[in-house]
Amino acid sequence: MLRCWFRRIALLSLLGAVWPVMVCAQSAAWPSQPIKWIVPFPTGGTVDQISRLLQPHMQQALGQPVVIDNRVGASGAIGTGLVAKAAPDGNTWVMVFDTHGVNPSLIPNMPFDTLKDLAPVMLIGTGAMVLTAHASTPHKTFTELLQAARSKPGSISYGTIGSGSLAHLAMTAMGNQLKVDWTHIPYKGGGPLSTDGVAGHVPVTLATYALWAPHLASGRLRALAVTSPKRMAQLPDVPTLAEQGLPGFEAQAWWGMLAPAGVPAGIVNKMNAEMAKVLKLPAVQERLVEMGVQVSASSPEEFGQFVRSEVTRWGKVVRENNIKAGQ
Repeated sequence: MLRCWFRRIALLSLLGAVWPVMVCAQSAAWPSQPIKWIVPFPTGGTVDQISRLLQPHMQQALGQPVVIDNRVGASGAIGTGLVAKAAPDGNTWVMVFDTHGVNPSLIPNMPFDTLKDLAPVMLIGTGAMVLTAHASTPHKTFTELLQAARSKPGSISYGTIGSGSLAHLAMTAMGNQLKVDWTHIPYKGGGPLSTDGVAGHVPVTLATYALWAPHLASGRLRALAVTSPKRMAQLPDVPTLAEQGLPGFEAQAWWGMLAPAGVPAGIVNKMNAEMAKVLKLPAVQERLVEMGVQVSASSPEEFGQFVRSEVTRWGKVVRENNIKAGQ
C-alpha cells in the first residue's frame, strides 16, 4: 500500500514537471492556424476602425491570416459571448468597447460572466467623447443647448451608439446633475449613428472623437464639449464639460482585447507583446492620434484591474438610474 502511494506521488510529480513543458510548447507553436478577431459592433464604428487598422500589422507579426468577423448586437455582448464560449486555444479573440464594463449591470441573465469567462489581454487605449450638434441646429454652444433643453423638457433628442453605452450613461449623469430632461435615441453601433448624425436626423450626439473627426472638420457637425478632464489637442477651442458647469465630470471611451478564459498565459503574453509592438509603429500611432485615441498598451493584469473598476463604476450609474437594456 505504501509502495503504491509513493508511485502515485512520483507520477503526480512527473505530470507536474511535464505540464509546464506542454504549455510552453503549445505557446511556442502558436499560432499555427488563422486567427479569428471578433468585432462585436457594425462596420464603420471605432471598434471596427481600430481593428482594421491593426489587422494587417498583426497578421504580419503573427505569420497567420487575421480574419475580422463583425458579430453585432446587445451593446457588444453577442460577439463577446461567442468568444467567452470559444475554445481556449488562442485562435479566437475579441476587441471590446467601453460598453463591456456596463453590460453586466445592464443585461439581465447575460449568458457569460464578464470577469470569469474572459481573459484580459490589453487595454489598447482611451479617448474623449465629443458632444456635437448638427450644423442645421441653432445650438452654437453647450450653454445654448442647455437653455433649449430647459425651456421645453424632453424636446432635445440625442443619439448614442446604443442603450447602456458609455455615452448614454454620461448623458444620463449629466442630465441628473444639471437638472435637464432630454430624449435618448439609441443606435446599433457607431456606423448607423454616424449616418444619421451627419444627415441631421438626430440633432445632438455624443460619441468618440474618432467617429466625428472628418465631419467636424467639414463643418457638418459642431463640437459643443468634450468629456475628457482636459481639452483635446485636436479640438483646443472646445471646452470640457468640467469647464461648463460640471466640475470633475469625466467619461472616456476605451478599447481593449480579450480572449476566452483558459487560454495559456504564454499565448496571451505573446499576443500582448506583438500588439504592443504594432501600436508603436509610426503609421499606426499617427492614425490613432488622428482618431483621438491615447494609447495605453497595458499588461493583461493592468487591463483586468481596469475592467473590474469599470464594471463597478458604471454598474452603480445603471442601478441608480434604473437603466434597462433597450431603453
